[in-house]
Amino acid sequence: MASLLYIRLIGFTTGTLLMLFWMVVILGYRRQRNFERVFFFLCLALFLFYGGSLLALNAQIYYSQPPPLLTAFAWTILSAGLCFAPALLIHLHLEYASTRSLTPGTDGSSDRWKRLALTLCYALVVLLAIKAYRGLAFAQGFDFLLPANSFGKLFGVFMVGSLVSSAIWQFQFAAATANHNEKLFHRFVAVGLCLCGLLVLVLHVLQIPLAPRITGAATTSLAFLPIPLFAALLYAVQKYNFLQIGRQTNLMYAVSATFLALLYLSLVRRVGGLLESVLPPEATGSILLFVLVIFVEPIQRLLARRLHESAQHRMDDVRPLITEIRNKAREGNLRNLVEFVAARVKQQFEFSEAFLEIDQTVGSEPLRELAQRPGAERFSVVQSGSAHGFLAVRPHGAILSGEIRAALELLCEELPAALELCRAIEEKVRLERELAERERLAALGQMAASISHNLKNPLGSIKTILQVQLESPEMPDSLKSETQMVLAEISRLSGKLSQLLQFSRPAVLGDTNNGCDVCEIVSEVTQVLGAEFDRKGIALRVSCNGNLPVAASKESVNDILSNLVVNALEAASANGRVLVAATRRNQNALIQVEDDGKGISPELREKVLQPFFTTKTQGTGLGLAIVAKRVAEANGTLDLESSITEHCGTRFSVRLPLREEGK
Repeated sequence: MASLLYIRLIGFTTGTLLMLFWMVVILGYRRQRNFERVFFFLCLALFLFYGGSLLALNAQIYYSQPPPLLTAFAWTILSAGLCFAPALLIHLHLEYASTRSLTPGTDGSSDRWKRLALTLCYALVVLLAIKAYRGLAFAQGFDFLLPANSFGKLFGVFMVGSLVSSAIWQFQFAAATANHNEKLFHRFVAVGLCLCGLLVLVLHVLQIPLAPRITGAATTSLAFLPIPLFAALLYAVQKYNFLQIGRQTNLMYAVSATFLALLYLSLVRRVGGLLESVLPPEATGSILLFVLVIFVEPIQRLLARRLHESAQHRMDDVRPLITEIRNKAREGNLRNLVEFVAARVKQQFEFSEAFLEIDQTVGSEPLRELAQRPGAERFSVVQSGSAHGFLAVRPHGAILSGEIRAALELLCEELPAALELCRAIEEKVRLERELAERERLAALGQMAASISHNLKNPLGSIKTILQVQLESPEMPDSLKSETQMVLAEISRLSGKLSQLLQFSRPAVLGDTNNGCDVCEIVSEVTQVLGAEFDRKGIALRVSCNGNLPVAASKESVNDILSNLVVNALEAASANGRVLVAATRRNQNALIQVEDDGKGISPELREKVLQPFFTTKTQGTGLGLAIVAKRVAEANGTLDLESSITEHCGTRFSVRLPLREEGK
């Protein structure tokens, strides 16, 4: 039995350190998922179990009669870990199933069943804790060899149920994954859980009487079975990036090195105690610490090779990503490219957040706060020696590992070429569209000019003949009213043809020596249309301050103002108002025409400036198109605002460059 005692001592020490290792890794990883939180508490429960067992075992070795207080403390932490272990095991598998989208139901029923199952599990934990406290309060005998028997058969059934259900989940995880390594890991864990369940069934539920040696071996095996499972998880994380923790290689190396150092110091202390009769403990410690020098070079070579492989693996990950970014750049949409880069970097490196900003102009405003958040890392995107933008990322862990940092720096070196390619293609597409639009408008203008020229003269002749016929006393009164209707329609058709000619005719540049005063044209247009405003009962308010000479021709400015004012007159509400204002704004003349009509819906604002688009039953759709064309020819700008007051009203703002002084 002495050999079994030392085997248990080594096993409990290994289990305690392994669970502590995982707790440190999860705390350092700091990923905000329920799965990591539950995994941390499961490791904590097993740490308490192994720690309490180790403490009781050491007390048995060092004391002929262990102190009651020490025994009670060891039993308390052991019981705490043992009580929570089955509930946390079920909870962990439910959370992992949620992350893998393996929970049944899409209408929220799975969440309800999950909450119900967890409530039942933790309620059983409370009952078991009460029973454990009762045994502690009455100072009953503590069975550290079979601690679960102190909680009764209910705990055994609970533990068997949690182990079997977890094994079933593991088989489902293995069936759901296409990765061969993950499949093997899940099957290995499922077999281990089944063995645990079988041992719990024999020892704590059926309580089959066995020989003391067999009982000791069985209980030791049951206590040690979680160790290879967690060790296999460590291997899967380090080798295959299982659970995405393997990205934090610096964290894994740092924690591993720390624990190895602690273990070696513990070994030095124990060996020093064993050889105390031969050598002083200080001499033994010095010799053992000096022995480490022999292993420095092999360890250095091993780490160098491992770090090189890890860095090469990260670079291999970046190269396909760069190819994807270049292919995306060929679409010629810079904003989509920026969003694509941020999303792919976040996905590729499993960051909490990622954000790319170029020239401080392209990006999402809420995401810009990422660069100022704690833990965010910024990488400059440099081109021709000057900053072109930056890539900001925030990892789940505390810091970025060296190989990921190098991979991101390589990516940032390649980004400027992709961005310039995207800009060039975007500019090329824009110019091609603009050229196609100009060609379309030119063809449209030629067609409109031809139609107007061929129809205007015959219409003029028809109108003249009908007017002469109206003056004839021989025309019956019954035909005069119909003839007047025909004349009105001819006048309306002639007006539309004039508008076609106006749209197709290029602008005439004004005489820059004399200029063109905007205020004079505002006065002329409003005086001509004043009678129509009075007839419809719409108030016209005019505001024009000072002299506003512009380089555009009088005809162009007249086309702009007359079309905008007529459009406002037609859009204004009954007994409404129209405001026409012209002011100086920096080096421009600002012309604003505002009405109080129902406004323009957002989906139509881009279309109203297109030729032949209209929402009026009698409109040609050329008025605002003429305005946009004349403003562009004068090197000005046209802005449209709608729903300016209480979901109604529209305002057109035209900016025309002022004529330079002395010209």
